[in-house]
Amino acid sequence: MKAMTALPQMFHDWFAAQGWQVHPHQQAMADRAGAPATLLIAPTGGGKTMAGFLPTLAELATDPRPRLHTLYVSPLKALAADIRRNLTRPVQELGLPIRIEDRTGDTPASRKRRQRADPPHILLTTPESLALLLSYEDAPRVFAGLQRVVVDEIHALAESKRGDQLMLALARLQTLAPGLRRVGLSATVEDPQAIARLLARHPDPCEILQADPGPAPDIAMLETEELPPWSGGGAGHAIPAVLREIRRHRTTLIFHNTRAQAEIFFHKLWQANDDGLPIAIHHGSLDRERRERVEAAMLRGELRAIVCTGTLDLGLDWGDVDLIIQVGAPKNVKRLVQRIGRANHRYNAPSKALLVPANRFEVVECVAALEAVRANALDGEPRGPGPLDVLCQHILIAACSGPFDADALYREVITAGPYADLPRTDFDACLDFCATGGYALRAYDRWQRLQRRADGRWQLRDPRAVQRIRMNIGTIQDSDRLKVRMRRNRGGKPLGEVEEYFAASLTPGDTFLIGGQVVRYESLREMTVEVTRDPGRKPRIATFMGTKFATSTQLSERILDLLAQPDWPQLPRHTAEWLALQREMSRLPERGRLLIESFPHERREHLCVYGFAGRNAQQTLGLLLTKRLEEIGAAPLGFVATDYATLIWGLEAVTDPAPLFELTALRAGLDGWLAGNAVMKRTFRSAATIAGLIERNLPGNRKTGRQATFSSDILYDTLQKYDPGHLMLRITREEAMRGLVDFGRIEDMLARVGGRIDLVRTGRVTPFAAPLFLEVGKVPVAGAAEERLLAEEASRLMAAAGLHDAP
Repeated sequence: MKAMTALPQMFHDWFAAQGWQVHPHQQAMADRAGAPATLLIAPTGGGKTMAGFLPTLAELATDPRPRLHTLYVSPLKALAADIRRNLTRPVQELGLPIRIEDRTGDTPASRKRRQRADPPHILLTTPESLALLLSYEDAPRVFAGLQRVVVDEIHALAESKRGDQLMLALARLQTLAPGLRRVGLSATVEDPQAIARLLARHPDPCEILQADPGPAPDIAMLETEELPPWSGGGAGHAIPAVLREIRRHRTTLIFHNTRAQAEIFFHKLWQANDDGLPIAIHHGSLDRERRERVEAAMLRGELRAIVCTGTLDLGLDWGDVDLIIQVGAPKNVKRLVQRIGRANHRYNAPSKALLVPANRFEVVECVAALEAVRANALDGEPRGPGPLDVLCQHILIAACSGPFDADALYREVITAGPYADLPRTDFDACLDFCATGGYALRAYDRWQRLQRRADGRWQLRDPRAVQRIRMNIGTIQDSDRLKVRMRRNRGGKPLGEVEEYFAASLTPGDTFLIGGQVVRYESLREMTVEVTRDPGRKPRIATFMGTKFATSTQLSERILDLLAQPDWPQLPRHTAEWLALQREMSRLPERGRLLIESFPHERREHLCVYGFAGRNAQQTLGLLLTKRLEEIGAAPLGFVATDYATLIWGLEAVTDPAPLFELTALRAGLDGWLAGNAVMKRTFRSAATIAGLIERNLPGNRKTGRQATFSSDILYDTLQKYDPGHLMLRITREEAMRGLVDFGRIEDMLARVGGRIDLVRTGRVTPFAAPLFLEVGKVPVAGAAEERLLAEEASRLMAAAGLHDAP
């Protein structure tokens, strides 16, 4: 397509003055400035953001009329602020009369009001802030002149409901500004066509530009003197080796998959940091001011290492980072590639990364992930259709901005990629829910939110509802977290947050880690956890919220392919010997077959199912299989699950496992288990909050987690009893099946297996099953004696399986 605006010479001159030149993909973006939708896939450090903004800067250089020209949307508030800093420099040096501002939850209310009255040329925001902007009556005026939307890190948004909400917002923007052009930016896209369909206005096409990927990353496994343990996720064995790498590099980011693991690792790293190297920790449960101090120190190059989680995953340029260390198996190749890209954030400079397996099986997973990265084989789970709870919220947002026509809104909604195939019946069900609350709730005024006017248009029944709806916009579900502060007479220094259920388990004198500090719990006052410093004691471990990622299906398949090899020269000797002993004593799991081991141990019968279906699915499989075993009189006593296996123990041996995996029976068991299960109530609460049935934020106050749980549980039980076909219960089941329960992976596994089930009966614990016993017995411990007992138990179990670590 012919460009709307060629790249003026002044831009080429500016690049030359920096010692740079316009990259081919940046020029290609400028050449396609008029394309309705363009997806740019370029490596980290390759100038993606500048490529996305070059057409905007070129157009504004020739026509700087006051209006909102370009909207930039990113998944992180900090990313919007970072882009504003990076864009401001070329704008100032080129002398362009362009205003650039950000608008997030941290923006002062006075500036937000001014931005609506007098928008900047370029507004940097998040999906939630955009949805809020669209809820105002003046949205048509604010966005009337909008020319371009740039969606950064689109792969991250595509994986969540935030992306679904954003695509509905883009559909609304396209109605308000019909000539709107869309740009998506990402470094890690496993299925470009799928992301292109998500980004474009359906059924319009989307051009895909793929930049030169640059040099392959320099990535390897970290060698440690001490062997990885048989189970666990702390990777404490690697601390000396990690410290050596920190000393050898300028700045190292040490990624973890959960906040709790990051806290534990940071604490151990700090204790071993005899050189006093400047090391910090950064994760989402820390106080914002503390996070910002760490970020500022990173930018100034004052830190040698930062222990972190997904808060530093995305495309911020955090100073002179020259090494990435991933602690624990990455679980997902795409996430690993994203994290690797944080190092040497420069075009044509290879990123350097080291993987640290936390236990023996993770050695195999890390090698499989390394091979996938080298083959540029990204992974990802396909998204289902757009969720209906997000659509319900969108309908309420539309009502806040003024009366709407249902037919027109439906036509607009199905232009959004995730909702392209939305049946009109589902749209009408969402509209009825927003209007009445549904059959069982229509008698209550609080859920009678919309009414139909004489002209057929829909409007809010009570205009005062606008404030409550706006206060609850968004799809991010906060965990029930309480602030943690140092104890003072009038409230001391904030440290961060912990889960409400964790706080409820504390008694005065208990100690835990937060922000790398050991603190002592003193009291709970006004929903704040008050603590004092207690550096001399061994901490309990706080269970911070943070996703426990499941290994992706594609990575699981690579692991199975690796196990199928005749030998394993790419694996450390100790791990290769472990695999060989498993093959000799039993057999190794294979693609297209389901391995089940049966063996006695300590007067109990054990069944180990190697499904490689991911933690959630293996957990669900454990629940369903123990239910089936109970039905046939096998007397199960319990189970434990990991990403790759489920271990069940009981009183009777199983001689024919095939009937246990009959899909119809498993589905029936799932239905019975789900009916009154806490998983369903938790999922219902999330969906009902997004859809607007439950309000967490109210004028003047906010419900506590317990209050919200109490009200959602009552609603759930009421609907189950009086309206089992209610839209919210349908959404809940679909969400649970896809998320916390992940039954779809069990179905996929059984489809791949096709009845090919191999039962191997052995006389003792097998090498692969042995680490699962440590999962069962692994309890947070305090003191050297208990740690020694745990180590002795590990040695005894491994010896029972025929394994002995070399000295």
